[in-house]
Amino acid sequence: MSISLTLGIAVGLVLALTGAGGGIIAVPLLVFGLHLSIADAGPISLLAVGMAATLGAILGLKAGMVRYRAAMLIAVTGVAFTPLGNWLAHHLHNQWLTILFASVMLFVAYRTLVQARSIAEPERIIDLSQPCMRDDESGRFIWTAMCARFLAFSGLVAGLLSGLLGVGGGFVMVPVLRRFTNLDMKSTIATSLAVIAMVSIASILNSALSGNLNWAVAIPFGIGALLGMLSGSLIAKRVTGPYLEIGFACLTTFIALGMIVKILMVINE
Repeated sequence: MSISLTLGIAVGLVLALTGAGGGIIAVPLLVFGLHLSIADAGPISLLAVGMAATLGAILGLKAGMVRYRAAMLIAVTGVAFTPLGNWLAHHLHNQWLTILFASVMLFVAYRTLVQARSIAEPERIIDLSQPCMRDDESGRFIWTAMCARFLAFSGLVAGLLSGLLGVGGGFVMVPVLRRFTNLDMKSTIATSLAVIAMVSIASILNSALSGNLNWAVAIPFGIGALLGMLSGSLIAKRVTGPYLEIGFACLTTFIALGMIVKILMVINE
């Protein structure tokens, strides 16, 4: 229980600080720390990430930073494709899931480094051709068909990966919202957390009803994630800048390479 709690705290901290990374490191921590398979670790990861993201989303809503209409559209699309991801997770061999997960982590590391460069810029350049633009007065998106399509497709990808790999989808949400909208970083993270919360809850319910959720590990892991989210929210007010993103990218790369080495050792045995 103490190991699960400690790992959960680490996940909550990362989620609070990045809005994207909690889910992507939760599964490897469970695989290495508790020797679970990817398919078994996924639902546990989602429970913890979903609880922590819900807390973060509530805090973001109170601060007026969540674009809730956009979050709802993304989440509805994501929820529709989560069961397909769950089904695939239990029909693919663990070795292939591990390789896929490591590949996704390396992609996330790359995207995080790109994002760190944009954060390092003194002022974000607003591209007026972006599909989703906010109204300067209301702060809400100016809805167009193109904007809806981009957000819905990102939800599809997030939902599929949520069910397949047990990740909340924040690593999809944050780059998409940064690339295709003119939201600032705080609003991007808050909206991402709202999507993660909704998509994770749907996937958790699906896993629980099918008997694929280990509650003995999931409960302390989830409690730890909540504690980490609360602590991370306080730290996030003081820690800013690209160095946090670069550190996360390095950590993600290290974990991904560790997973690849582990699976190669298993194959060669």
